[in-house]
Amino acid sequence: MLKTKNVTDVFRMPVYTDEGDYYGEAEEAILQGNKVIAWKVKATKGSKLGRLLTGAKGATVAHQLVKSIGDVMLISQTALPSGDEDPDELDDF
Repeated sequence: MLKTKNVTDVFRMPVYTDEGDYYGEAEEAILQGNKVIAWKVKATKGSKLGRLLTGAKGATVAHQLVKSIGDVMLISQTALPSGDEDPDELDDF
């Protein structure tokens, strides 16, 4: 049976990669019509995202990279910036 969640239940939810790294905290859903197309993830203290993005508040993760949402949001490891990108080109907010 498919379980559903309200979008508001996901706000402030911890976000982890599928390899177990703490990525940050879900902050906002980006909608197109009535579908979630992406999530804004806040770089929190101690998160891998916070260590990779210096000066940025967070990053946008495409919904296709979300593997599951339950007690935490689980995303693909490919959502992590590799560190090779130009900071001005990252999709941060």
